[in-house]
Amino acid sequence: MADLKHVGKIKATGKKVLVAFRTLPGDAYNCLVVPTENLLDDQHNSLIQLVESPAAQQAFEFHEVLARAKFPDGSTMLPTLHVQGKLIKVGTDKVEMTPNFQASISLAELNQLIAEQRGTAVDDLSVKDPNAVPPNVEVQEVATVKDISNAGKTTSGSVNEDVQPVVSAPLSVEDQAKKFRSDADRLSKEAAELRRQAEALVPTTKKKKEAVSE
Repeated sequence: MADLKHVGKIKATGKKVLVAFRTLPGDAYNCLVVPTENLLDDQHNSLIQLVESPAAQQAFEFHEVLARAKFPDGSTMLPTLHVQGKLIKVGTDKVEMTPNFQASISLAELNQLIAEQRGTAVDDLSVKDPNAVPPNVEVQEVATVKDISNAGKTTSGSVNEDVQPVVSAPLSVEDQAKKFRSDADRLSKEAAELRRQAEALVPTTKKKKEAVSE
């Protein structure tokens, strides 16, 4: 099985997680993860299938595909995981990415390596265009996961004492409407960016052939 990205574990407990956000805006040394032990069977299976998909493996961050993919019940994955409290905030130094069964790397170290490869600061990883790679620089992900068949679930109710769930206060109707509009704007921008990237790869209209001088 080919190496996979976005999969790791909590250092202190060894519990498996999917890393949705490697860093957070304005908070480069914390990330958001989805502990696989906290998932219902249909959610667990759907997320494992998604992280193994080409779309997830081509994405710089897992949340990029989570924002578009849906669970079997038709709900969009990213907001559903957020509402259900299954996106967990944890320090990047407490998460270990597992490229294979023999090797591992701290997420904090991985972020530093990616920042160096991209010629930027770790603080900017969450806001910079992941495709803005300097010319002639080949970026290869350090932490990929070869096999997540053991990304199992346990009966414990917590990941570890240093990991705290993201808890949000109930939103008013006005705040919910504002959030929906904000989400719609964000998704519209993501769709526009995906169209731009698609156009860059394969233009929808054929380019005119240049006249050949005799």
